[in-house]
Amino acid sequence: MLRLPRHWAWDSWVADDGDLYHLFFLKAERNDDMASRHTRAVVGHAASPDLTTWTELPDALGPGEDGAFDDLATWTGSVVQCDAGRWRMFYTGVSRDGGLTDQRIGQAVSDDLVSWTRLSGAPVVPVRPDLYQTDPVDPTASETWRDPFVLRDEDGWHLLVTARAVGAGRHDDGVLAHAWSRDLLQWEVREPLSRPGAGFGQLEVAQVRELDGRWVLVFTCHPAEQTDVRRARWGEFCTWSVPGESMLGPWDVAAARPFTAVPDLFAAPLVQRRDGSWCLIGFRNREEEGVDGMEISDPVPVVLDEDGFLVARGD
Repeated sequence: MLRLPRHWAWDSWVADDGDLYHLFFLKAERNDDMASRHTRAVVGHAASPDLTTWTELPDALGPGEDGAFDDLATWTGSVVQCDAGRWRMFYTGVSRDGGLTDQRIGQAVSDDLVSWTRLSGAPVVPVRPDLYQTDPVDPTASETWRDPFVLRDEDGWHLLVTARAVGAGRHDDGVLAHAWSRDLLQWEVREPLSRPGAGFGQLEVAQVRELDGRWVLVFTCHPAEQTDVRRARWGEFCTWSVPGESMLGPWDVAAARPFTAVPDLFAAPLVQRRDGSWCLIGFRNREEEGVDGMEISDPVPVVLDEDGFLVARGD
């Protein structure tokens, strides 16, 4: 477990260098207003040989320069290693000018996973207003354009983004946005990989992994962002999964099932251990109960059931 005495820790993502697991997580100094953490978030960093015992390292990324798209706070992302061996972090930035409803995607690079440099002062994957909801005043901005997750196939690099579909109803408009690149630099924003109308207002911190030859999409959605119909059917759960035929789905999010072993597990990366098994780590979203769950949990061992949904190992 990672619990910091002076800081809250919440959304996280992991990079494995073959020796240590590197945990990147959102971090803000504790105060009397937990909700204020979103405007003060930086990307913290810790390393572990076993996903349980963590050594905190210098923060990976903080706010950008004044006037930049990320000069207020830095939010959730993912890390990949390119062919040249360099590590690239795709992250979410919010600005003082636009606030929390101006979410954009940036990129930073590192040779050692410790020291990070922004690749550019500009966002790298702009939102497409014909496909995804944008700010009614500023079509280059969106209140839901975040949590970039990068993966690769023989066709190139794919970026998954938390977004909302144009024209869909609230709490039913969450979709998995998709962008493609050949070089990790120039991105083409494409049609979403899922459809609205699935009962989710957001597919947060989405990730696609292949477990034992089967593809699965795992994402988070707070119960307050789900339709009454979905909550009535399943109850109140935060982490969901759905099987797919390939890396790019198709993802029938309407068929998603909850991860019931830890109902309030939130923004939980799916991580492969050295022995090939898989686990979830994350934080417990208990803010509405007035409980401080802002710490990174110990690993929860998981497998896919016979239908391809994520369950706790042993269930």
